[in-house]
Amino acid sequence: MGAWRSVAHRFGFVEYDGPPLEPLDLYTRKSGAEIVGQLYNFEDKGGREVALRPEMTPTFARMAGARANALRKPVRWFSVPQLFRYERQQRGRLREHFQLNVDIVGETDVAADAELLAVAIEVMRELGLSSDDVQARVSDRRLLTALLIGIGVTEDQLGVAYAVIDKIEREPREVSTGRLVEAGMDRAIADALHELVAPRAYAELRAAHAHRAAAAEHFARLDRYLETLAALGVADWVRVDLTIVRGLDYYTGIVFELFDAKGELRAICGGGRYDTLLAALGDADLPALGFGMGDVVLTELLRDRGLLPDPSPSLDYWVAPADDSQRLAATHVASVLRREWSRSVEYPLRAQSLGKQLKSATAAGARLAVIVHDAVHATVRDLTRRAQCDVELPRWLAGEMSVTTADGSELPFRPDAADSVFDALPDPSLPDNG
Repeated sequence: MGAWRSVAHRFGFVEYDGPPLEPLDLYTRKSGAEIVGQLYNFEDKGGREVALRPEMTPTFARMAGARANALRKPVRWFSVPQLFRYERQQRGRLREHFQLNVDIVGETDVAADAELLAVAIEVMRELGLSSDDVQARVSDRRLLTALLIGIGVTEDQLGVAYAVIDKIEREPREVSTGRLVEAGMDRAIADALHELVAPRAYAELRAAHAHRAAAAEHFARLDRYLETLAALGVADWVRVDLTIVRGLDYYTGIVFELFDAKGELRAICGGGRYDTLLAALGDADLPALGFGMGDVVLTELLRDRGLLPDPSPSLDYWVAPADDSQRLAATHVASVLRREWSRSVEYPLRAQSLGKQLKSATAAGARLAVIVHDAVHATVRDLTRRAQCDVELPRWLAGEMSVTTADGSELPFRPDAADSVFDALPDPSLPDNG
């Protein structure tokens, strides 16, 4: 979550939150009555039908709509809500998870679409992933609609065409064709649909269909989108893929999903433009776009790539009184390290021998221990290298001490960088029970 918040702040987004319990009709208005089977919903003590939030977009739309006139445009908001869905648990899908939601309201220019995708990609970079690990697959529903009509799909058949395309990678071709034919589509047009969305370079797709007048403005928009992504430094992460339609009907323009490059997991995140949703849910007729990125699939990917942080606990310092008479002095040292130097610090809350304290320090993941002898004298010990350095507490806590390194030079010895100093110190060869 730290990476999520760090990237969102760098892009100028402001964090918000909303209630975890919402009226049930907020979700049925957006997704239809069938969504109820996927929710934790119940009647509250006031007789109202409510649900634990399964997603954040309806809450966002309601909140942004209520304040639309007072907000500076474009609105750039993000949230990290806890979400709940009643569904079968499996790899990459749990009943409870956290999700990054990033949304922009009040901007129609394609630069906003590019900015949104750049946020998602920058999160991947922040977590140590590269374009060899993750690919963003993008499309534009307006372009796809124009191309489908251009090959003979009727307005009445667009719904089933989109539904088939949404599942086209997960269904045998004969099944997809059968669904299209059942909807009244000629087999030749069904075959043309498969050809239209087959994997190919964007330049090839454009060359094959640029002659269609109805698609010209949509190709031009997509060109600007890709050019902006290149200027943002993320072009190598992106490929155009007409099979990305985002099955939800409220999407109206450019859409995208991020996948692991090996194709082993579900989508890492997905989103796009939904220019009519705020009017439907929040009584504010404003263009908008956003994405959601859950922590479950992302955690699986980071684990597969060996990029998950060490789950073991860790501390910057364990402060140990040399004997029980120094407990208050040690408590004061711990307080200064936390408050003045922003270090994570633990100390014993009851009398313990020094040996037991140092074992506790190691178990807690602390690399450094400060052994307090009195109000002035202490020893800072590196528990990993078994090296140590005596310090004058007032000067060390004030950041005024230096030490002599192995090559005879002087090096500042500050509480916020003490661990790095020990690599340059002569090894005193402490005994194992030192």
